[in-house]
Amino acid sequence: MAAAEPTPRPFPEPAAHLNEAGAAITAFLDFHRDAVLRKLDGLSDADLRRSVVPSGWTPLALVKHLAYTERRWLQWGFMGQAVPDPWGDCADRANRGRWGVDPGERADHVLTFYRKTCQRSREIVAAHQLSDLARSGGRFNPPDTHPALIWIVVHLLQEYARHVGHLDVVRELMDGGVGE
Repeated sequence: MAAAEPTPRPFPEPAAHLNEAGAAITAFLDFHRDAVLRKLDGLSDADLRRSVVPSGWTPLALVKHLAYTERRWLQWGFMGQAVPDPWGDCADRANRGRWGVDPGERADHVLTFYRKTCQRSREIVAAHQLSDLARSGGRFNPPDTHPALIWIVVHLLQEYARHVGHLDVVRELMDGGVGE
């Protein structure tokens, strides 16, 4: 199957209050957030729920995982907020195991949850300095080390880079699609 030409994609505008390095990091995080959605564009509901890798994860489960990852690190972690079921992306929640999507979960709901969670993450980052430390009360409590926001954002960036690469491979295996 012949692959379509990659479509050009715009780079997001950096956050105005950040220094040049912080602006670049957050812009590339947004670039990868958008890449996740581009990789899923055009997949049927069946393909979103289909695994083509031995470990069994599906594209929809990966999107759900990324939404919960954002939530764990920025809302629960950095902000110290109580969040319902911070490990809700894990099918085996007792062991924080493989990602899962329940058969009754609608794909559009998972994608909406992802978009809203990313937007909340952007708001958190925009309202703080990258040198600010995570608050106690959520994921981090004394005597835990409380990472700086820059550490969390870079961690999310590397998480996205890995998973967008996974989606590259899955999309190529599913329909031959390649691109950026």
